[in-house]
Order: sequence, then C-alpha cells, then structure tokens
Amino acid sequence: MATRRITQETFDAVVRENMEEFEMAPDEALKEAVEQFESQGVNLSCIIKAVPAVSCDGKQEGLTHEVLQALNSLHIGKDSASVKEVTADLKCFTEHCSLGFPQRYLAAQKDAYPVILSYCKKSVEDQESVLTALSALAALTDGQPDLLDAEGQHFLLNVLTKYKAESSVTRLAICTVRQCCLKHEQNRQDLVKGGLLSLLTGAAKQHSGNAQIVKEASAALRIMTFDDDVRVAFGHAHDHAKMIVLEHNGLKVLIEAAKAHLDNTSVLSEVCAALSHLAVRNEFCQDICDLGGLKLIMSLLADSYETPELVRQVLSAIRAVAGNDDVKDAVVNAGGVELIVIAMNRHMNNSSVCEQGCACLSVLALRKPENCQVIMDYGGALAAVQAMKTHTKSINVQKQACMVMRNLVARMSNLCQPILEMGAEALITQALQTHRDCGDVGKAALRDLGCQVELRELWTGKHGSLTQ
Repeated sequence: MATRRITQETFDAVVRENMEEFEMAPDEALKEAVEQFESQGVNLSCIIKAVPAVSCDGKQEGLTHEVLQALNSLHIGKDSASVKEVTADLKCFTEHCSLGFPQRYLAAQKDAYPVILSYCKKSVEDQESVLTALSALAALTDGQPDLLDAEGQHFLLNVLTKYKAESSVTRLAICTVRQCCLKHEQNRQDLVKGGLLSLLTGAAKQHSGNAQIVKEASAALRIMTFDDDVRVAFGHAHDHAKMIVLEHNGLKVLIEAAKAHLDNTSVLSEVCAALSHLAVRNEFCQDICDLGGLKLIMSLLADSYETPELVRQVLSAIRAVAGNDDVKDAVVNAGGVELIVIAMNRHMNNSSVCEQGCACLSVLALRKPENCQVIMDYGGALAAVQAMKTHTKSINVQKQACMVMRNLVARMSNLCQPILEMGAEALITQALQTHRDCGDVGKAALRDLGCQVELRELWTGKHGSLTQ
C-alpha cells in the first residue's frame, strides 16, 4: 500500500523535466512520471495526472492546471466583482472541480474555499447567482467536508430557508449539505443545531413530487444518522434519528413522498435506506408499519425484485423494522419470507443481496419458532446454504448465513437434521477456517445444530491475576 505523498508541484516538475531534459512527448513524459513515482511507493490519489496547460501569456514557465487558472481569475475579482461578472470563471472552476478529486484537492490547497465562499455570500439575493456560486461550492466540497466552516454552514442554512420554494436551489443546497456531513460529525451537529432537520423534512414534504429533491433529502437525513467520523469517540447519530422521527415527523414525510415515485427505483432505494436508519427504536419500527411503510416496502420487493440495488435497500429496511417482534409477524403474514427467498435466488451472485437476505431471515427467525417453520418451508435455509457456497470469500455473507442456521434451530431442534443434510456443517466449518471473525457465530451454529465443536475458554479468572 503506497503511503508516501508528494505535492502537485513536485509531480509537475518531473513531468516538465521529462519534456525539457529528455525531450519526451507530453503523454510519454506524463506516463513516465506516474510509473516513476508509483515504483517508489508514492500515493498519487490526490495528484492531477495531466500535463499543465500553458498560461494565458503563452510562457512555458507559467504552466499551471486549468482549475488553478480559473481560481486565479476568481481571486483577482474577489473583492470587487459581482457573481454575474465572473459567471464564466465560476462555471469553468466548477467544471474542472467536477473532473475528479485531485482537481478539488489542489484547488483547496490553493485556498479556493474562502474565494468561493465570498462569491456565495454575494449571491444570496439573486437566484441565478446563487445557483452559480452554490454549484462551485458543491463541486469544491465534494469529498472535502473539512473545508466547511461556520460561515459556510450559515450560508447553506440561509439559502435553504430563503429559497425553500425554489426546487433547483433547494436540491443543490441539500446536495452540498449531504457532502459536507458525510464523515464529519461536527458539521452534522452544527447544522442540526441551526435547524437543518426541519429544512430537510420540510423540503421533502413541500417538493414531494420532485424526485431529485426527495432523493437528496432522504440521503441527507440518512447521513445525519451516521456515526462514521473516526475522529469522534461518540457521535449524535441516535439522537439525530430520534429528532427526525419525534420532532419532525420524518417517517410519515418519507413514506408519503415515496408513494409519489413508485416508478422511480433510485428514489425508492434512497427512501428505504433512510427508513432503515431511522428504525432505531421498537416503537419506530411499529410506526413505520402503521404508517403504511411496511406495505410499501413489501410491494416494492414484490414488484421490483429484478433491480438488485433496490432489492438490497428493501431487504435492509425489512431487516431494520423486523427488530420489532410484532412487525416480524406482519412481514411473515404478508408473504415476506417467500419474497425474500425469491429475491435471494434471483440475485444469488450478488453478495450484498445475499447478505441482506440472510440477515432478514435471521431476524425473522429470532425468538419466533413458528416463523422458523415458514422459512424452512419456503426454502430459506437452502437459500442461505447456497449463498455460503456462492460467496465463500464474503465474511458478511458467511456470518449472516451462520446466524440463519443458528436461529432456525435454537428453538426448533427438529430442523437440525434437514439443515445438516443440505451440507451446512461442512460449509460452516469451512467458514470458520477461512474467516477468523466467523468464530463466535459459526461455533454457535455448529453447537445448536448438534455438531462437535471446540468451545475453548480463553480465560477463567483462575491461577493468578492478569498482571503478575
């Protein structure tokens, strides 16, 4: 794994040297530079792998990348020019930042954020200008949430409030918020304190007929419930989920919005993903069911089982809401087991679908002997076995499949022999040998299936203390 890093200037200097000293053609010089640094273990993920463009005056020593040329023009007019006067430069900057992360990274290293934010603040009173400046901010902050500061947060909240009736501005502002909250706990907390959750649910409700806004708002609400910032010991993911549901009626808003887009798989997939992240309490799972969310989810699984990404998200939502025992019964009574098995068999080569399908069956079987028989009757155990055979390298599939076996037989010992006859013991043993993390669930499955298994006590607390 390459860990060493270099600056863009160092890379460009080597490209230039290859062209000037060794008289290489531009493409050859670039290829040689890439190969040279990669052979030395240098990480080039943040480097623009392109020959710098000649500057406006045509001088070779003025070689620079186009994103910086656009930034330089914006910097010159930062204090005096209006957004409309630099529209072309802002669009050029946005276009080059959208090419890839290296362009955005280089621009940020050259202090692009304060320049772009200054134009954003100037643009607030004019919708066209807001769209232009906000597009540049969205492009720059994609993958770089650390750039957003208090002024930027205030700008985004202000725009969402001022232009809440304008769909184009609302969609772009929510997209920017989503990017700035991914893997950034402080941005999430600050924006929530500023009233973001009300603005997001309000946008999804007001623009429920707009597929793009419903999709963006669902994604943003989901990200507000993430705990993905490794720099923070304890986030507010659970608190944010509770606020969305209890204070902003988020479950009803999302379910009602989804009903307007039953033919749009990308929107439905995002709504299902959001619902699965909001089902953090037993009563929330029941609320989703009572509001018609479970009926909607089951209909999607029945009607759209050909679309693997939507199937994965639907299964994830079922897995989440079935944490409630009453909802487990509702899923089974609605024919959920049969639909889950059909979806797994249809997408058996998709590890994500198999993982979520096994997880659903595992949850439905937990503490529910009557459900276990239904799962067996519809081929759920056989589907889990086939998933283990198909995805031997996927630890998540192996673990979830082991959980299915264990939960099926934990209170239904009569199911042990049929499952063993499917070859479960050999597959679980293989999983234990291949994946160390399968140890606990794999051994538990073997134990409950009545197989021989070594349950070794790591430490009994005898023969002295831990420190001697």
